[in-house]
Amino acid sequence: MASRVHLLSCRGGVYPARLLGPSVSVSHPAFPTRWGRGGGATSLLISRASCDSLAPSPSVRAFCHGVCAPRLASAFAVALLPTRRERAEPSGARTQSPGGSSHPQFWVRLSPDFKAVPLGGSVWLNCSSSCPLPEGSSLRTELRRGETLSGPRWVSYQLLDVRAWNSDVHCFVTCAGETRGTTARITAYKQPSSVILEPPVLMGSDYTLRCHVTHVFPVGFFVVTLRRGGRVIYSESLERFTGLDLANVTLTYLLPSRPGDFGQPVTCHARLNLDGLVVLSSSAPVTLPVPAWSPASIALASTSIAACVGIFLVVGALCLRKYLSMQPPA
Repeated sequence: MASRVHLLSCRGGVYPARLLGPSVSVSHPAFPTRWGRGGGATSLLISRASCDSLAPSPSVRAFCHGVCAPRLASAFAVALLPTRRERAEPSGARTQSPGGSSHPQFWVRLSPDFKAVPLGGSVWLNCSSSCPLPEGSSLRTELRRGETLSGPRWVSYQLLDVRAWNSDVHCFVTCAGETRGTTARITAYKQPSSVILEPPVLMGSDYTLRCHVTHVFPVGFFVVTLRRGGRVIYSESLERFTGLDLANVTLTYLLPSRPGDFGQPVTCHARLNLDGLVVLSSSAPVTLPVPAWSPASIALASTSIAACVGIFLVVGALCLRKYLSMQPPA
């Protein structure tokens, strides 16, 4: 193996770095970077010394041109030129199996690698490879299989009645005696059968809002949100519920009443998010009612109205009497 020599080029001369002082790495190597079989890059190091400080003596220059240059030329020829095997066999074209037989490298792909399917639905998965002449392919899954379609370097499998929360599907392809595989994940979900928001009930100074979300799965991936006039007033994630059965969800929320809320529409929304798949379901809007009058409030209001009417009558009578007293006698 050729030894690594550190050089510095200055004013047309090439000098060994060990004659000039300590060396440091640079981001732009003086010679092309070459990737070895071990995956590491080899680069040259350059000295911190400046060109003005070199001023090589005739003996050093003669040493460099007479001794260093021929050896460095042969060293770089060995380090940079490809070997006979590398010229005959391009890098990455073939690999050697443990048994000693060579076979082409190939990849296996299962598409899509993730799929969310409605509960009880079906899905097609395509297993393909880069093998020019595949010897066979197979699928391993706990899901029920349907039809199978095939073509050059690909096979499509149909999976039926998907009901499991998470199912791993494995596809294997054999090429030149080597078998490789890949995995996809299938997830089942259930959109809510209904989202119902009960009419708001005013209890004291708060509205009671109650939203029902029925037959959802998986419940832990749902978020229930209440909106008033298009603005979010409350939102809750159900991630703490980890059950894997169909579930019914009821959300109860107390909304403080404000004068500006009377007549505002309120809606309830259920959102499912599964790795980018978003399913939205919403309720019909309901209107916040005007506060109802209690019997005591009605009695108080009646008394107040009667008192106001009496005051107006008395004031009117006094005004009329004064007006008549100011009129001249006929």
